[in-house]
Amino acid sequence: MVVASIPNQPHQFSIPKDNHGKNPEIDFGLKEQECISLVKTCRNMDEFKKVHGKILKLGLFWSSFCASNLLATCALSEWGSMDYACSIFRQMDDPDSFEFNTMIRGYVKDMNSEEAFFTYLEMLEVGVEPDNFTYPPLLKACSILSAFAEGAQIHGQICKMGFVEDVMVQNSLINVYGKCGRVKRSCAVFRRMDHKTIASWSALIAAHANLGMWKECLGLFADMNWEGKWRAEESTLVSVLSACTRLGVLDSGKCTHGYLIRNLTGFNVAVQTSLMDMYVRSGSLDKGMSLFREMGEKKNRKSYSVVISGLATHGHGEEALKVFEEMLERGLKPDDVAYVGVLSACSHAGLVEEGKKYFDRMRIEHRIEPTIQHCGCMVDLMGRAGLIREALEFIKNMKIEPNEVIWRSLLSSCRVHQNVESGELAAENLFKMNTRNAGDYLNLCNIYAQAQRWQEMSITRVKMASNGLGQEPGSSSVEVKRKVHKFVSSDTSHSQCSEIYEMLHQMEWQLKFEGYSADTSQVLFDVSEEEKRQRLSSHSQKLAIAFSLINTSEGSPVRIVRNVRMCSDCHTYTKLISTIYEREIIVRDRNIFHHFRDGNCSCKDYW
Repeated sequence: MVVASIPNQPHQFSIPKDNHGKNPEIDFGLKEQECISLVKTCRNMDEFKKVHGKILKLGLFWSSFCASNLLATCALSEWGSMDYACSIFRQMDDPDSFEFNTMIRGYVKDMNSEEAFFTYLEMLEVGVEPDNFTYPPLLKACSILSAFAEGAQIHGQICKMGFVEDVMVQNSLINVYGKCGRVKRSCAVFRRMDHKTIASWSALIAAHANLGMWKECLGLFADMNWEGKWRAEESTLVSVLSACTRLGVLDSGKCTHGYLIRNLTGFNVAVQTSLMDMYVRSGSLDKGMSLFREMGEKKNRKSYSVVISGLATHGHGEEALKVFEEMLERGLKPDDVAYVGVLSACSHAGLVEEGKKYFDRMRIEHRIEPTIQHCGCMVDLMGRAGLIREALEFIKNMKIEPNEVIWRSLLSSCRVHQNVESGELAAENLFKMNTRNAGDYLNLCNIYAQAQRWQEMSITRVKMASNGLGQEPGSSSVEVKRKVHKFVSSDTSHSQCSEIYEMLHQMEWQLKFEGYSADTSQVLFDVSEEEKRQRLSSHSQKLAIAFSLINTSEGSPVRIVRNVRMCSDCHTYTKLISTIYEREIIVRDRNIFHHFRDGNCSCKDYW
């Protein structure tokens, strides 16, 4: 007699194993099908346990088909329980590869990679041979843990077992190497595939997206489309949209949107939110807001967070706060991400008192413990407003140990407001952390230069050089005809170099009539005024504007992406150019968007 105990049940069922199927009053096959049908209709564990009990009473558990269905339902259903599934599995006399695979899949579904590995080892120990269905979930377990060594070992076993040509296994290998940051290995597996599928392309694009290789993502998507026989999955299109967002390439983003419209009958919330995020973060706020309104009742917390953050970076702080209040009115509970957007909105718009109120509201009303990001927003809020002492006091009273982001934010504010003493304190803390960030040294150099303390500036530059740190050159990128053109200061490498500098000359001639005078205080070198003006005249942003005016149609907007904060001279220059050439010029720097139109900027000169 074999006793099967059911967890959480008040008694045990005794099952006469030798008598099952011999009772003439029971049509075994009919009862088996009936019970399997009942198993498939279960919607929660209570219903499932009742069906399990009925199967045991009827002696049907010893049918391998019935037991396998019972196990798969319990292990793989969203409402299932792996503890209960394990108790079923342990009652099986001779589980085969299907049952072991089911247990591995169930553990992976529950994000329990360790138990998945143990189950696989047990499978090998008892002599059950793995099949091609064993390895995809096992490789996914490696992905969850970013366990490269284990993934590579399993790859070796796959080769030994002869499943290296199986498409599902190959796709899983591409994915696990991508998740472990070994994208070259992902590419090697992909190249060796004789029969690629859409899942193969999706896995490879996701592998590059995982490492932030956004240009490569777009290149692979273009290659996939060029073959002309694949329809991208929604998850792939989300990766492609993320690439467009990160690169700020609106034209490519629009093409992807068109692809979505042509190939999908409807968009899920994830795709809609990614589209909205792409438009907002590529400078097309109006289109992003239009998509947000079209979502209607489908808006979720993430959708609201994207819009709040987007409005904040575009200089519409007060509107961002209105959207946040709308979210609360709809009964959506804010999370820490939403509050980062709210506090950023207050910071970029100079809403100091509102920011303090929302910070308190987050802690007291919504009981969200401030993270380092929230604290960073508060330091930035006060620092931008010139409240350096208050920002320092806030840092001293933080429950969290201030990190490099906190001190870097304070250092940046000290540079803007020319506070040498506090700037030195912020820099000192950054250097103690050994962050090896050249920007920290350069910010301190700028503070000294503004104070005309040339000796301290020289000493700081020497320290920077002795630590082997090089300055990342400021650059400005612009997309024209779906190709990105990148410029650095005094750049002469572009094929249209002569036309660009001729256009710069024309722009400067026009600017004289508008009363423009270069702000030479932005050149932080002890050189002549003439040399300072010369350096300013060929800043990367000005080169990018000149190139865009030559190569885009009259009246069309100019979109530029910078890798560093915009200097005040470029800011004044661009405002005047937007009036002279009657163009909207949208510039995304490291922190926010600047929309220049008719001689004004959306930041209201507060950035």
